[in-house]
Amino acid sequence: MTAFSTSETTTSHSLPPESSKARVSQFMRQLQDDICQALEQLDGVATFREDSWEREEGGGGRSRVMRDGAVFEQGGVGFSEVWGDSLPPSILAQRPEAAGHGFYAIGTSMVLHPRNPYIPTVHLNYRYFEAGPVWWFGGGLDLTPYYPFAEDAAHVHRTLKEACDGHHPDYYPTFKRWCDEYFYIKHRQEMRGVGGIFFDYQDGQGQLYRGPDPQGPAAAYSNEVGTLESRSWEELFAFVRDCGQAFLPAYVPIVERRRSLEYGERERNFQLYRRGRYVEFNLVYDRGTIFGLQTNGRTESILMSLPPLVRWEYAYQPEPNTPEAELYEVFLKPQDWANWTPASPE
Repeated sequence: MTAFSTSETTTSHSLPPESSKARVSQFMRQLQDDICQALEQLDGVATFREDSWEREEGGGGRSRVMRDGAVFEQGGVGFSEVWGDSLPPSILAQRPEAAGHGFYAIGTSMVLHPRNPYIPTVHLNYRYFEAGPVWWFGGGLDLTPYYPFAEDAAHVHRTLKEACDGHHPDYYPTFKRWCDEYFYIKHRQEMRGVGGIFFDYQDGQGQLYRGPDPQGPAAAYSNEVGTLESRSWEELFAFVRDCGQAFLPAYVPIVERRRSLEYGERERNFQLYRRGRYVEFNLVYDRGTIFGLQTNGRTESILMSLPPLVRWEYAYQPEPNTPEAELYEVFLKPQDWANWTPASPE
């Protein structure tokens, strides 16, 4: 069951401009280029290896992977542009009105796994779909720290809020709540990290929240806001561009702040244990992974988001009053990070 009516999304639905695919493709390629160039400079040692691939049914992409760097143990930044005769079940379940149409899907995605446990893992994905008269934008960015630094979480959220607020004041409050909901590991009953923003099926019509939980905080906020005035393809494309370009100012300062912190075996083992949650989420719930596998994408590219080293520990519990315990007790629960302020000294 979806939290929105598909009929309301197709009435008065404007068609995208004829140049839509070319313009989004150019932006997504450029975003991949800009991120890769900046990350190579940030790391200072490793460079990206590129693998171009083609999809038998139509389209292809380029996967770039960095390994064994000074900062990044492994990182992947992918670009894909695919098309075909019919959408996979994972999409049709949400947008049944797209059935019977050929589809076009394009996106840039990224996951970075730093070596230092004090630097958080980060994930980005922005994408665009067309299927006949149906089109939409989706994506987001979220942060997964292993150790609790509130100023890092606050910096990411404030940077994303600024990008959202430039387009609509209700984007960040809705998409922040949606991110908290989406990156929730149900079988663990915990969030994957400190969230960020997440949105999908944005076509400029109806309400902002289009997720599967009509009773959740994101739906409640979206219902309060109500139906927004129609937003054009151009307006949504501009919003996605600003979100994509917010990644480097959101993440680079955190890496620079944490990269020289010393760590030991305890911190490294905890990082590898928490990476297991990343694997579990990506293989069980991640929509990009499911879509890629259902559309016969390149498996190596789809799974390049997985960390190179990971461990599981039976019935792990953090020791009380430790940074590890604080991560569980505070950081893996929804917080108003954008309005966080340091505690005043006693």
